[in-house]
Amino acid sequence: MKNINKKLQILVLLPLIAMQFNCGSSKSVTANSGKVGSWITTTDETSKLKKQPDLVFGSETNSNQTIEINSAEKFQTIEGFGFSLTGGSAQAIIKLDKSKREALLQELFSRKDDAIGLSYLRLSIGASDLNEKVFSYDDMPEGQTDLNLEHFNLGPDLNDVIPVLKEILVINPKIKIMGSPWSPPVWMKDNGSSKGGSLQPKYYEVYAQYFVKYIEAMKSHGITIDAITPQNEPLHPGNNPSLLMLAEQQADFIGNHLGPAFAKAGIKTKIIVYDHNCNKPEYPLTILKDPKANPFVAGSAFHLYEGDISALTTVHNAFPNKDLYFTEQYTGSGSNFENDLKWSVKNVVIGSMRNWSKNALSWGLANDEFYKPFTPGGCSTCKGALMIDQNQNIKREVGYYIIGHASKFVPEGSVRIGSNIAGKLHNVAFKTPSGQIVLIVENDGASTETFNIKYNQKQTSTSLNAGAVATYVW
Repeated sequence: MKNINKKLQILVLLPLIAMQFNCGSSKSVTANSGKVGSWITTTDETSKLKKQPDLVFGSETNSNQTIEINSAEKFQTIEGFGFSLTGGSAQAIIKLDKSKREALLQELFSRKDDAIGLSYLRLSIGASDLNEKVFSYDDMPEGQTDLNLEHFNLGPDLNDVIPVLKEILVINPKIKIMGSPWSPPVWMKDNGSSKGGSLQPKYYEVYAQYFVKYIEAMKSHGITIDAITPQNEPLHPGNNPSLLMLAEQQADFIGNHLGPAFAKAGIKTKIIVYDHNCNKPEYPLTILKDPKANPFVAGSAFHLYEGDISALTTVHNAFPNKDLYFTEQYTGSGSNFENDLKWSVKNVVIGSMRNWSKNALSWGLANDEFYKPFTPGGCSTCKGALMIDQNQNIKREVGYYIIGHASKFVPEGSVRIGSNIAGKLHNVAFKTPSGQIVLIVENDGASTETFNIKYNQKQTSTSLNAGAVATYVW
């Protein structure tokens, strides 16, 4: 009899314990419970990633348009969502008081109730244009070279990027990190400038070793670089810093130098090609068709300042065994919350995922109220996901919510599953490692849309304001 009473007590207590742990978090609706949690961001900013009353699956029917989820239809496995931790981002964050910085990093990178669970970061190898000054990891006086890379060092990154990364890794040791250079050391280039020019072929081998040294140097600080791209925006030599690297040059560099250098050094870091706009899918296709480069290439990366997101599927269809990544899209000071929310969720988050990308990254994580720092000639209008002013006030900008609608609910290891586009309701669905279903919807129409979410022959009805974004979890 005592044993029966104990069992009854346990059965009564279990739901209460579960409620204590789940209250308010993205896990507040257990998988297949019949309830659907929802979080909404509206274009008028009255709701920003705000939890709504639960919906309930039922058997009633109506004539609403319907988004039907098909978990039997499986696509790519997701590696993560996040931002670039630019030098400027790290500077803005590291200036915060210790307690404020710790709270912010918990909010950004943990999976606690109020956090958004960022799971992927991109770094610049050397300076990007969102550093306060241009540098590489092996700068030499004019006219001098360093063929053995004896002067290689991580330079200014030791003061900001690396300390911030170490704090992030305490919170999320499994975070994925990709590195991309904006320019090689100036002495390797044919124009002697940080802006534009091309890498001289005689330095291909030295530059391959530069990547090896970077990965090993970061590893010595406990930082694992999961992937690199040989060049950020290789067809945009007008930035500062920047480099022109044509597809044939990148294929040669990878196939004859970088790939073999990684193999010889035992480096497992993925090599991802291109890292530029969706208007030139022929660039990564040229490299993937190269017999020497192909075996060393894990996939291709894209931005969307030009072209259409469907370019990723074009490359996937040609090389289905190679991965796709979406690595950069900025939100600018000249735009507004409504337009950026609609466009970026539709294209960067939903669009990249529906076109086989394994990640979705926006551009800078943080900057100050003047969109600084940036290099001379760098981007003066790039708006970070966070604005951190001189008084340590933190404003969460539109980019925070664009990525947060995915990162908070779709952890690494989730799999994209089938869902149909219903009218103006752009959407993408996932199954998480814990068995939850996640549906992200953007209403691209001009009026409120009422619709059904259907799963396993059950459905629930809801509505979404024009331009609004919602994440549904069950």
